[in-house]
Amino acid sequence: MTVKQASSGERSGRSGDGTTEGDGATEATEAAGVTEATGAAGAVSERGERSVDDEEVHWLSPIEQRAWRAHLAAHKLLEHRLDRELQPFGLSLNDYEILVNLSEITDRRMRMSDLAEATIQSRSRLSHQISRMESAGLVTRETCTDDRRGTFAVLTEHGWATIQKVAPHHVGSVRRHFIDLLTDDQLVELETAYAPVVKHLKGIR
Repeated sequence: MTVKQASSGERSGRSGDGTTEGDGATEATEAAGVTEATGAAGAVSERGERSVDDEEVHWLSPIEQRAWRAHLAAHKLLEHRLDRELQPFGLSLNDYEILVNLSEITDRRMRMSDLAEATIQSRSRLSHQISRMESAGLVTRETCTDDRRGTFAVLTEHGWATIQKVAPHHVGSVRRHFIDLLTDDQLVELETAYAPVVKHLKGIR
């Protein structure tokens, strides 16, 4: 398994700021209970009046709503746990994802624009992230020699040593909290189920 496979395509907006486990569980519970887009409760105003005509909204069926809420809860809880287990190494889940992407390139460098695309975040947000990682000595920035307007994010030797050290622990977390809880058949079904969603969302980015 490569480091990138271990990262399991993790894409999150978490910054690893030391959120407590209780806070993460609360967030996941709140996410799982979101009703604005998932059920008729979202169409009721504070006065108990319908804000839209039921006939205008294709409300989720019970099974659709359960599936949606299960996805929300699993996604947030898993991200929270993985992020928490990276904190002893001084990394957030976002840090780890950037290190993964850079470590799998032959010369361990990527244009900032390409890295933003790979990690699904804005260039300004990535710039702030890279600045924090530069301070930690994990990456550095270099100007593109063939395009002075372009900038490379470059993995440092310390960054390379860090990803090599942390990857085995992260793989263990991914297995313990996700992979080993599912059968091979369920993993295949999960991949198949998510494929059209990923394709659709990539197509409208």
